[in-house]
Amino acid sequence: MQTRQRTPQSNAELQLIARLKSCQKLVVDFSEEQFRGFYQALDQYVADKIRKASSNIEQNELHDIQRHFRHNLDDLQRHLCGALAEGFVKFKQGELNTHPATGDESNLSLLGNDELEEAIAVSSAARRADTRLVEPLWALNKRFSALIGNKPVTDASNPVAPIQFCEAFRKALQILSIDLKPRLVAVEVFERSFMAQLEQILATVNNYLIGEGILPNLSFHQQQAGPGAGGEFQTDFTPGFGETGVYDEGDYAAMDPEASQEHQSSLLKAIREIQNYGGVVTLDTQPSPVSYGPVPIQALSSFNGQFQTSPARYSGAAVGGAVGGRPMTVFSNQQLVGALQTMQDQIINIRQSATDILQPVNVAQVTEALTEELSKASKDGHVDADDMHIIELVGMLFDYMLSDDCLPDNIKALLSYLHTPYLKVAFLDAEFFEQSEHPARLLLNNLAEAGVRWVSNDGSSQFDIYDKIKATVSRVLEEFKDDVRLFAELLMDFSAYTKKVLRRQELMEKRAMEKVHGEEKLREVKIRVNNEIRKRTDGKELPSALLLLLLQPWSDYLAFILLRYGEKSDSWLRAIKVVDDVIWSVTPKASPDDRARQLEIQDELLDQLESGLETIGYDQAKGKKLIDAIAKVQRSAITKRNVEAAPPPMREKLEAMAAKKAGQSEVAAERISEEEARLVESLKMIEFGTWFEFEQGKRLKVAWYNSKTSHYMLVDQTGKKVGMKTGLELARDMLARKARVIIGSTKPFFERALENIFESMQSDSGKVSGGVH
Repeated sequence: MQTRQRTPQSNAELQLIARLKSCQKLVVDFSEEQFRGFYQALDQYVADKIRKASSNIEQNELHDIQRHFRHNLDDLQRHLCGALAEGFVKFKQGELNTHPATGDESNLSLLGNDELEEAIAVSSAARRADTRLVEPLWALNKRFSALIGNKPVTDASNPVAPIQFCEAFRKALQILSIDLKPRLVAVEVFERSFMAQLEQILATVNNYLIGEGILPNLSFHQQQAGPGAGGEFQTDFTPGFGETGVYDEGDYAAMDPEASQEHQSSLLKAIREIQNYGGVVTLDTQPSPVSYGPVPIQALSSFNGQFQTSPARYSGAAVGGAVGGRPMTVFSNQQLVGALQTMQDQIINIRQSATDILQPVNVAQVTEALTEELSKASKDGHVDADDMHIIELVGMLFDYMLSDDCLPDNIKALLSYLHTPYLKVAFLDAEFFEQSEHPARLLLNNLAEAGVRWVSNDGSSQFDIYDKIKATVSRVLEEFKDDVRLFAELLMDFSAYTKKVLRRQELMEKRAMEKVHGEEKLREVKIRVNNEIRKRTDGKELPSALLLLLLQPWSDYLAFILLRYGEKSDSWLRAIKVVDDVIWSVTPKASPDDRARQLEIQDELLDQLESGLETIGYDQAKGKKLIDAIAKVQRSAITKRNVEAAPPPMREKLEAMAAKKAGQSEVAAERISEEEARLVESLKMIEFGTWFEFEQGKRLKVAWYNSKTSHYMLVDQTGKKVGMKTGLELARDMLARKARVIIGSTKPFFERALENIFESMQSDSGKVSGGVH
């Protein structure tokens, strides 16, 4: 036997392996050391509980738990360190993609499930560590990326990220036969003792890679959230879809956040240039701004959210310091904020408003109210041009929101009430437009994306998300005065809620997909079997008994064999050969050798048919009747008597029944228009995670597509499967305007809004300037 020669590894490959092994050893050594501290803390925790136990029964239960942990201590440590070590192997192979609760969740129920509660506790611990260790994690992601040829590395694919430790510990706990409560205690102690020391290993691995010359001069540019915002916040709901078709919050993280920040900064700069300059600009031009003076408040009432080329468009705009010989009154920032606060205090209590009667607040209403409020202080007052730009930009932001087709109408109505407080934020905090990570911006992103994901235009809302959005908007209206830190608090609260919801949705969707995968595999097998039979029977005059046998019970037997043993197995080849032989055996032969072979194989064929029918549990009486009929037809063929072929209506009925049983639609027999055919082909390119809106505003998502059967799995906003549709059925729904694709984006709401505002302003400016670029 020849020995297969291994491909020699390059020096670069060997160096990569050596470096990863060094990192792996650092992590395993750290984990072994920290695990001892974790166990001591856990043992002490349980001992304290034993001393404080209120009954002998409770004491005995706690003693059992303590003994259980002690007896399985070595196994726990081995499983934990083994999983962490394996993470480096998967990282080297490009297969590491760890997310919370991706173990054996296919059997979890949606609510009240112990494993789900444990998974949420573990993922929460990982998330808190992510927030605390953002700087060293960012650096480690960058260095691991450089190590493997600048391929993107996220927390999910970083073998030293907090999620790796948390998931390794969760899996290690599965070897213990204990209830949920002690598991949650173990997770809590693990976070307090073990996870609290993660900064050490992150620093150790970073320093090792620096010593190896991997990005030694890398510096962390932390995105500050603005004055008083309390640190850095990252969006939790920028939509993206992974290879499985399930929403994956790590996908957007794989994009370069610095590139996104730079892009938004460029957009904002260009928008301000247009506001100042009034003409067409590009993202890299730097026209000289025109200086405009304060704008009279009467101009506010003419603004409806649409840009019009320059501040001079506002009727009565003054350039200078006086009006009619009188000194000009220019409203201060404090006066503008005060006027907006008065307006905010007058907004209706939306908590008490029913969903179906809450009306949106448009941009014109806000500007008219602001004009009226400012007029109380001075009818001849003016607004500084820069402040006017802010009013205009916030107005266009909410105007875009009200026109966004992705957002359900009731969510648009809810979010429109944020116009006044967000205008106030823009006046209070200059960082609001400057920083893409500003908590108020991230909160708006999350509210909008949650609305798209879990609220439909038919008025339905999953996971009570509409009520949660309403409560969040209400808190802004009721509590926001001048401290923007409120948005950071609301962001964390809303993100925690939606992360839990998202995890439940993912688990439901995963269960549905696994079930559908099994069903679709069976459908593929049945279609394959039916095609194999039809390939051998089409165009041949065959008796009714043989067609019935092959298209019904023998097809079931073939499907069973193909599923269990595969198409390359001897069992499958023998079962298919039976089909060929039995068809050959019922045709009269002229050659003596052929007739001799007919006699020779007859008994063996009948035995094989009988054995196959018994294997699938086919009704014995029906099976015997069929086999007797086949034997009779064979005898007729051997004696050179013609066999009566199945009448065409009967044959068509048998073939149609077999096709239907196999799950094959009747599309092939239908006439498909050119327009339908084009749309069916286009739908084959659709991405997993694409949302459709059907009649009455019901939203369903394409969670999976089977290219072999052209079936699309549709799930609702909870992740529950609601049906399967063929490409033709979807195409016809779309052409009949019964369904439409909701065009989504992997970009956050605020970035999409800035892009739309820039494009609109460019278009409006081009019309005025004659289209000169």
